Amino acid sequence: MDDEVAKLQPLREPMADIKPVVVRRRRRGWIVALLLVAAGAGVAFWLHPAPVQQQGARGGGRFRGGDLGAQPVAVASVTQADIPITLEALGTVTSLSTVTVRPQVSGQITAIAFTEGEMVKKGDFLAQVDDRTLQASLHQLQGQLKHDQALLSDARLDLDRDLKLTSNAITQQAVDLQRATVQSDEGTVMSDQAQIEAVEVNIANSHIVAPADGRIGLRQVDQGNYVTPSDSTGIAVITEMQPISVLFSLPEDTLAEVLEQTHGNAGLKATLFDRNDTKQIAEGTLQTIDNQIDPTTGTVKLRAVFANADGGLYPNQFVNVHLLVRTLTGVTVLPNAAIQHGAPGTFVYQLNDDSTVSVKTVSLGPGDASVTQLLSGLPPGAKVVVDGVDRLKDGAKVTVPDNSAAPTAGAGSPAQPKAAGRGSAAAGAPAAATSNTSAVGPGNAPALSGGQGQGSAGGGADASGDAGRKHHRHHRRDGNGNSGSSGNGGDSGEAQ
Repeated sequence: MDDEVAKLQPLREPMADIKPVVVRRRRRGWIVALLLVAAGAGVAFWLHPAPVQQQGARGGGRFRGGDLGAQPVAVASVTQADIPITLEALGTVTSLSTVTVRPQVSGQITAIAFTEGEMVKKGDFLAQVDDRTLQASLHQLQGQLKHDQALLSDARLDLDRDLKLTSNAITQQAVDLQRATVQSDEGTVMSDQAQIEAVEVNIANSHIVAPADGRIGLRQVDQGNYVTPSDSTGIAVITEMQPISVLFSLPEDTLAEVLEQTHGNAGLKATLFDRNDTKQIAEGTLQTIDNQIDPTTGTVKLRAVFANADGGLYPNQFVNVHLLVRTLTGVTVLPNAAIQHGAPGTFVYQLNDDSTVSVKTVSLGPGDASVTQLLSGLPPGAKVVVDGVDRLKDGAKVTVPDNSAAPTAGAGSPAQPKAAGRGSAAAGAPAAATSNTSAVGPGNAPALSGGQGQGSAGGGADASGDAGRKHHRHHRRDGNGNSGSSGNGGDSGEAQ
């Protein structure tokens, strides 16, 4: 027995060494499993935050003390204002007169008398073509004319002598022949005079002058070159600059409205803006409308004339034309930011006295970039939601934070946007306020912020996607309700 026990003893010792290894492996497996579960829970919380935390962020973050679940909004009033009805189009500056100065005779350029780019008047001397050959031809023709005039005088004397003779001294046939000779010599003299006049015209054309007023362009030929009337480039181009016109096209659907306002030849006011449509360049009047519609584009061409006293308009320059057709005076207007489109049609959210909103269908007329005429659906003075409508519905509870009411619609200029956080509201509509504390950001526009958020006021620019993504990611990570967003303006804040 002792021998058998001694044999089994070496086997038990290795088994004792194996057990701790197995235990450690099992513990490691549990640790890995727990880490995977924790990672999965973190990802799930990142992608799907708890509704209670989001509600807390809206109710207890920037809007502490507000109603639980109430949507913060910005409102504006329905008022009366004047709406200018304008038609906008892209136009091209076109000169009323463009003249290419070409030589009328062939010869060598002996003198250039103009400076490139200067303003010239009609009749100003521009260039000289060598006219020595023409002068020689003129002298030759003048000599021929004198010779023919002498023959004519002699023929007339002979005719007078023949007429004075008796009928027995000369025949009637001789008289008729002498009369024909006189008439032939008269024709020769007239031909000589015509040739002289033609040479004189060519000599005058060799002295090239400006055919019209305007600005002369770059010189196309230099002194010493041989020019001919068939040259396509000419010597220079003169463009009339004052006044100057702009050609633009409007859709045929607007033609009736324009024609209605131009009866009696009343010139409509036309205003020019630069290519970015931001800076006003000039003001003028509508001069004429084309007599036909282009069937390929469905548009009609119009021409407006501008004084161009400062010379700021150049031919072939692209500009934006604003044609003032008429002005609606004292009409009820509605902010464009409040207008919504959906199943009910065109509607707005009206703010009620009990801090709820109601869906009101409206009928609209023409408008501009900031307001639109309200035909029916709301009384003057009614308050409508202009920001924060993305999660609203009929009867929803809302809150209007202090200093968040939008400016009165149509009172002077369009409503300036507000924003909180690192994003900024879209241009033309005030952003939803997110706290009762106001601050001034770099854009000199009021910005609203609360809690630990860092806010800046935008100058009407759209909220950047990076700021929204940072805010969303931070909200998922933190989950404490200190960050959130509201309104149409892309209001976003980053809580610390």
